[in-house]
Amino acid sequence: MKDAETMTAETSYHFHVMRRALEEIDAAALAGEALSLDALAGRMQMSPAHFQRLFSQWVGVSPKRYQQYLALGHAKALLRDRFTTLEAASAVGLSGSSRLHDMFLRWEAMTPGEFAKGGAGLEIFWGWFESPFGPALVMATEKGICGIGFAAEAGAEVTMEDLLARWPDATFTEDPTALRPWVQAAFGETTGEARLYLIGAPFQIKVWEALLTIPTGHVTTYSEIAGAIGHPKAVRAVGTAVGRNPISWLIPCHRAIRKSGALGGYHWGLPVKRALLAWESARAEAG
Repeated sequence: MKDAETMTAETSYHFHVMRRALEEIDAAALAGEALSLDALAGRMQMSPAHFQRLFSQWVGVSPKRYQQYLALGHAKALLRDRFTTLEAASAVGLSGSSRLHDMFLRWEAMTPGEFAKGGAGLEIFWGWFESPFGPALVMATEKGICGIGFAAEAGAEVTMEDLLARWPDATFTEDPTALRPWVQAAFGETTGEARLYLIGAPFQIKVWEALLTIPTGHVTTYSEIAGAIGHPKAVRAVGTAVGRNPISWLIPCHRAIRKSGALGGYHWGLPVKRALLAWESARAEAG
């Protein structure tokens, strides 16, 4: 039986294959072309059978179907078919498919006074891990994960600098071993509990709490989030708070898109956002 590290490394490799495939798909789409399985596999320097097997193992659907999820119009389809009205969700409570349930999340937030100190007196542990979406930098306090950054697009150095700058007065200690149980739960390698520790301003935390109610495989809009937190006119401020979410993936900022169906921005790169949405959609269909 493969150990967890080997399985995670293989999954990360699959992500990189699909990231390369995404670039080919985008280039073909701009030229008005559609890539067949044979053509796409050839560009990945794989046999069609091997390429199809990798895709099917990773998401449970065929490469052709997965290409549809990666298409530029996928976000619009999600907005049409899997739109989540957050105000309604709040009124009836969290559904069984909400993020808090399907990832076994428990979270608490730093007080405004503690946040104002810039992390002074806080010890943050960090480590690099392979994830389904490329190298991930994970940071956590003794209370839970406070940061996840993806380096596939930004690079390791930029990702590290980004997260370190968020809590300039904290003490940082490298200790991946201590983080591993939470990380394994976060990326679905175990059924354990992933604890989160939200470090942000009160408005930001309201936005992040709203993001946690978006079910897997669904999307919502920035304006929906603004209405759900009681600030319907603060759409731009909501967008900024979504972009400042330090805990990528677990607080699913990738599920927030524009009313038009455009993806909007993503702090760790739009290719990663599209891969996150495609992965979730394909898993939802396969399940």
